Amino acid sequence: MDIDTTAGEEAENRDPANIAFLQADVSSKAAALDAVDLAISRFGKLTGLVNNAHASRQKPLMELTEEDWALSFGTGFNATLFFMRAAYPQLLKSGGSIVNFGSGAGLTGLETQASYAAAKEAIRGLSRVAANEWAKDRIRVNVVCPKAETEGVRKWKASHPEHYQEAASRIPLGYFGDPEKDVAPVVAFLLSDDSRYMTGQTLMADGGSIQLR
Repeated sequence: MDIDTTAGEEAENRDPANIAFLQADVSSKAAALDAVDLAISRFGKLTGLVNNAHASRQKPLMELTEEDWALSFGTGFNATLFFMRAAYPQLLKSGGSIVNFGSGAGLTGLETQASYAAAKEAIRGLSRVAANEWAKDRIRVNVVCPKAETEGVRKWKASHPEHYQEAASRIPLGYFGDPEKDVAPVVAFLLSDDSRYMTGQTLMADGGSIQLR
């Protein structure tokens, strides 16, 4: 799902047998229901859900507007809640797995990230509650916190290479992860039966930047 029709259709055209695109805004409750319906109509069942969309604006705490907070919680926390609730009836049938995305920004309190960090920590709290409530339904809920060289990070790298290099040097493994090679396998693991005895956990796919205890 994306509001960018071009990008979504390109992804679907690359692998139409396994990808179905829906043009919609993730902050809409109706969009979550439509996405589940599309998955069932195209693939016959729903066994997993990944909530990784999130838009926000970086500003000092005192400069964040109501619109800024609404954007972050609408596309982050609310969207995660809507999709979890929409997917629940189908996951109840399959005993499926949910993977929600958190962030090191929330764990460390990264400056200028108040609305983003708050929404991400709210997602982690929601995930733990759902993990406990839905365990009896054989639905697992876990969180992944990535540090990856996304499109946004690449733009930042191009405009501030010295800041990028400094940040990369602070990662124990020495580099920003690749979304497909370093983060996606962790998500795939949590969606698979190989992680059937894990729920309510936060996994850091961040090169060792944050080591939870």
